[in-house]
Amino acid sequence: MKRLFLCCMIFIAFLSLQAQKASLNKAYNFYYDKDFVKAKEAIDACVQDEKFSTKAQTWLYKGNIYYFLANEEYSAKQKDEQYRILYPDAPVEAYDAFAKSLEINANAEAMDMFSAKEAMKQLYPLLLVRGVDQLIAKDYPAAKNTLAKGIASYEMDKPQYPMNGDLYYYYAYALESLGEKDNIILYYQKAIEDGSSNPYVYVRLMEAYEKENKPGEVDEVLAKAKAKLPDNMGIRLAEIDYLYWKGDSVKASSLLHTIPASSIQNADELVNLANFYIREKEYGEAKDLLVKANKLSPNNFVILYNLGVCTYSLSERLFDQYNKAAISDPNSAQAKEFKEKSDECMNQSARYFEQARVLEPNDKSLLMTLRAIYARQQSPKYDEIDKLIQSLEK
Repeated sequence: MKRLFLCCMIFIAFLSLQAQKASLNKAYNFYYDKDFVKAKEAIDACVQDEKFSTKAQTWLYKGNIYYFLANEEYSAKQKDEQYRILYPDAPVEAYDAFAKSLEINANAEAMDMFSAKEAMKQLYPLLLVRGVDQLIAKDYPAAKNTLAKGIASYEMDKPQYPMNGDLYYYYAYALESLGEKDNIILYYQKAIEDGSSNPYVYVRLMEAYEKENKPGEVDEVLAKAKAKLPDNMGIRLAEIDYLYWKGDSVKASSLLHTIPASSIQNADELVNLANFYIREKEYGEAKDLLVKANKLSPNNFVILYNLGVCTYSLSERLFDQYNKAAISDPNSAQAKEFKEKSDECMNQSARYFEQARVLEPNDKSLLMTLRAIYARQQSPKYDEIDKLIQSLEK
């Protein structure tokens, strides 16, 4: 009985060993049955095998299996946002596998599979999606690598599905995020040449030329942007910013006052527009825009901080008016009104700065202004803020 049990155990171990043994046939059969997960497990074993890893067909199988696995997963994600992709790097690994197959034997083929040359020029949509996900995760080195492969795929032949500049735009953005400035302009230009309708392409290219102090090139990009996107608010705001940059503040101010602020529903655009009004020292208009932006994007440090700046500036202005009115009669109704409004704006400013402080507790500029407010109000909070500033300075 013991001998029979031992034989069974040996047989089971033999079957287990056979199941784990590298087999291209097994990988192909799972692929043919469209069981791409099991096909992946089988081809991974082949890639690790000393004999199979040197064969072009092994890498061709891997490329096809990973390509269809990626297609399957990303299609499921399109249908259901809750779907969790298990093999997010499958498009990148598919690209690398096809490249390896070509390196070993450019003519490798397999029945019912793409050749490496056929498949590589179809991978760019998947590589774009993966690259953007990596950008969102702020994994900029990986995004750069993925999107570079996407561009290579895209440029292999006339693309079946035009990307309208997206591959070039996101690649340039990855370069910017990594501080690699050399090719940023090239790829933003390529995005425009590829038919981009993304206003950020034009805005970022304008900014890149501004950093290189090339106003002539900025003018050219701006002209293209206005022709392509004549009513785009982002482009209109970028034009105002550019006019300020080159010193034409009169024209910038004139354009600023033509912007229909009431039609803007984007928090970032409202903030940018408010910044121009702050530059013009029109704090009331800036405050109204920022209040709207705060409703659209609550708990935003920049919005709250700028609201603090606007209300503080309004308070200072009203206090000056109070002082002038108080010269003739400090108890006049007008003087009292200016003082009450100034105090209310100062209280608002403190509230906004305190809300911003929750988000950035050690912002020194914020703390200095807050200390000045509490000094003027003779508030006991002055000591708390003063001690905090001193500790940061140490």
